[in-house]
Amino acid sequence: MIFVTVGSLQSFDRLVQAVDEWVQNSNISEEVIAQIGKSTYQPKSFEPVETLTPDEYRSTFDRARVVVAHAGMGTIITALETGKLTVVMPRRGHLNETRNDHQMATVSRFKRSERIRVAEDEVALPRVLDELADADESTIAKEVWNPDPNLIMKLKEFIG
Repeated sequence: MIFVTVGSLQSFDRLVQAVDEWVQNSNISEEVIAQIGKSTYQPKSFEPVETLTPDEYRSTFDRARVVVAHAGMGTIITALETGKLTVVMPRRGHLNETRNDHQMATVSRFKRSERIRVAEDEVALPRVLDELADADESTIAKEVWNPDPNLIMKLKEFIG
């Protein structure tokens, strides 16, 4: 299953539309579950939900083979904690998707990651998704991340 999530604070139409178009143009038969917030774009190739409870979110995240998301730290932390193969696409300040380009700085850290893949924009996203469409997770090295539990607690408190 592919889980698309835009976070809980804002919609991210550009990401949702890019995934929708990729699903329409690819040969995948995999289920797509998408949490899209208050998106004005409505996908044609999968049924979206506006929000998920924290338990529903974590359960869906855990069941996913691939997670596609904005480059928010909450999602990235969850991906690192669970070892999920994740594709992130940053929101852009100049497109009024966020207040500035802080997510570009975030993705720059993960450009060489095996488990967190970066698609810098909607043009790159289909290529990255194609690379992962048939990926066997067992062939991708799991990154080990053992952060200080206090750091995780502080980050979770900060992001809400």
